Amino acid sequence: MSVQVIPVDGLPEVHPGDELASMLEGPLRALGARSGDVVVVTQKIVSKAEGRVVPDEDRAAWVERETERVVARRGELTIAATRHGFVCANAGVDASNVDGGGLTLLPVDPDGSAERIRAALARSLAIEGIGVVITDTFGRAWREGVINVAIGVAGIPAMIDLRGAPDHTGRALEATIVALADEIAAASGLVMGKAAHVPAALVRGVATGGARAGRGADLVRGPQDDLFRESPLQALHARRTIRSFAPGPVPREAIEEAIRAACTAPAPHHTRPWRFSVLTGAPARRGLLAAIAEAWRADLRGDATPEDVIARRIANSDAVLGQAPALIVPWVSFSGSHPYADAERSHAEQEMFLLSGGAAIQNLLLALHAQGLASCWISSTLFCQEETRAVLDMDDGWFALGTVACGRMPEGGAARPRPPIDLSSFARFD
Repeated sequence: MSVQVIPVDGLPEVHPGDELASMLEGPLRALGARSGDVVVVTQKIVSKAEGRVVPDEDRAAWVERETERVVARRGELTIAATRHGFVCANAGVDASNVDGGGLTLLPVDPDGSAERIRAALARSLAIEGIGVVITDTFGRAWREGVINVAIGVAGIPAMIDLRGAPDHTGRALEATIVALADEIAAASGLVMGKAAHVPAALVRGVATGGARAGRGADLVRGPQDDLFRESPLQALHARRTIRSFAPGPVPREAIEEAIRAACTAPAPHHTRPWRFSVLTGAPARRGLLAAIAEAWRADLRGDATPEDVIARRIANSDAVLGQAPALIVPWVSFSGSHPYADAERSHAEQEMFLLSGGAAIQNLLLALHAQGLASCWISSTLFCQEETRAVLDMDDGWFALGTVACGRMPEGGAARPRPPIDLSSFARFD
């Protein structure tokens, strides 16, 4: 197989409202476009034609508006996931190659844009088997430089799944899925230089192996398979307290991984003074909740709290802990603390162990978040130590540090975005 990549020359400057297919028809006819060819066009001219051009007045605000999820930040650079699922610099907001200034935003529906161009070209050129790829220039994790990738696809497969097919030695391929549309996009970049004013190319000779036509959206990796969803720093900002959970169990390996992370927290005197009771079975969870409710009810009655208020508060607690598929009770032991003759240092020694327990809980919550799980910490067991020790079979040397409820992330994730933090309220620099 041989492949040709041919620049499409002669296209005028594109303006909002222009019909790209009509502008491409003449140059493609001159190149003898035929069935099996793939027309590649840049995102920039698609965005211009669709009116996705905005004033270059507050780029940061446009980046924020186009961002669905922040993956990482460094200085003025934001690596963001867009509403399409693309992960790119500054959410695809770009000032290059825009006559008269301004910024271009990504097309609202790149696959829809590609299909409209494909259908119009098929009619005007009388070529049914023509494909269209819309490209943008992305950086890549772990690699320097940028490359053209496909964000919109029509008329060709976006990917070709070779799993199960034999390699040249006859061994079955196990994990090979070729991102065909990205390979076409990357090849087109060889003739569509950034300063060459060539925003389109014709790629000829691509073998699709009879695979069905796909979409650019097929190339977006789902969150369940995304091992690099956030930078470590962004994960600290993105973790939220989430009190509702989607149906389904929490994988044991995810909880084990979170507890391993918890055990890396700073600890006093080279100890690891923590334990974690993990309750995933319904009887175990109900037993703990019953013990908590009984102790809490007794305390509230001792405070002369009305019975209807008691019932409401316990019901509110059960609404969170009762529906969580997994409950984790963290414990701390003071057995490794150093003895002191004076009360002040003895108290500080105990506080040091409590602080290490808090650090372990934070690591636990962050590790659950990093694996795409929802969680929240609730103080519950702090107020019923004897009852919790009894139901979870812990001796008197262990002190319960609340309860972590965790489960699968609900649809939509956190209900509200975290408000910005005014550092003047929390930090003083001298």
